[in-house]
Amino acid sequence: MADSHATLEDTQFVRRAVEAAIRIGVLALLAAWSFMIMRPFIMPIMWGVIIAVAVFPAYGYLTAKLGGRRRLTASLITVLALALLLVPSVRFFGGTFDAVRSVAEQMDVIGEDVHGIWSQASANLEATLQGYEPQVRAFGRWLLSSVAGLGMSVVQFVISIIIAGVFLAMAEGGKGAAVRVATRFAGDRGAALTTMTEKTIRSVAIGVVGIALIQSAMGGIGMALAGVPAAGLWALLILILAVIQLPPLLVLGPVAIYVFSSASTVTAVLFLIWAIIVSGSDTFLKPLFLGRGVDVPMLVVLLGAIGGMMLSGIIGLFLGAVILAIAYQLFIAWLEDAPPLPAEAADTAGG
Repeated sequence: MADSHATLEDTQFVRRAVEAAIRIGVLALLAAWSFMIMRPFIMPIMWGVIIAVAVFPAYGYLTAKLGGRRRLTASLITVLALALLLVPSVRFFGGTFDAVRSVAEQMDVIGEDVHGIWSQASANLEATLQGYEPQVRAFGRWLLSSVAGLGMSVVQFVISIIIAGVFLAMAEGGKGAAVRVATRFAGDRGAALTTMTEKTIRSVAIGVVGIALIQSAMGGIGMALAGVPAAGLWALLILILAVIQLPPLLVLGPVAIYVFSSASTVTAVLFLIWAIIVSGSDTFLKPLFLGRGVDVPMLVVLLGAIGGMMLSGIIGLFLGAVILAIAYQLFIAWLEDAPPLPAEAADTAGG
């Protein structure tokens, strides 16, 4: 009798184990499938959340001015953000292509090596092209991939802005949902961690990315007025340098030298003054913006920006800085929440 009872219990245990394994397997398959479906949208969604959190104070102010019409406010912010993105992007691509074509049409033969290639080509063009075919193909592939990458980044930003607009329109329940999710993971500290994450996002997005955008726009406007070719391309380089905490003067300095050689003295002097103002503008912009958020070490921002760009291109440049800053703040909060050390261990650590 005891043996039959034990056998029954074993059978039930095996059955429950098999059922549990099947359920876990189905859930794992569903999670993996969902991840593969959503994978192309993960970066735009995350950046959309960051944009929504960063502009929420302005959204709240504008909503109050428009009589509480949240959807209208979200739509206006979305349209304005898209215009701020697409208009410079169109000018950037158009100006860059025009500059490249102009340089190609007006370029003279410079240097003995280039003169030799030109002479060889005039004698036997086909043989010359065949000799430099690997270099031409490699340059063509690099150029096409670079343009395609920039275009894809613009598309991702467009999607992110639209997603941010949707999040803003649903802002009432969004923070409550975030607090509930954080509470499930962190217990009673969920609300505090949500607030800290919100402050970190706003601090880095406005205090780092926002300042970089301002410096890039100021530099681009100055270069366009000074007649610098491909000003949009140099403005993009300023944006990248500013996000990774390098001075825009690394770009504006050589450009200023070019302006002195190609424009009038008055224009060159005015551009040099403007370049110095742009490069030094972060000295008063950073205390203004970063002082409103939390203190994130610039090394964390630098590593996040560089790692994000290496991982996901231009959008990763911004996203990486914010994500690593959030991870840093959560790690610091976790350390501070640790139980106090015993007296002996504290004395050892102190000594």
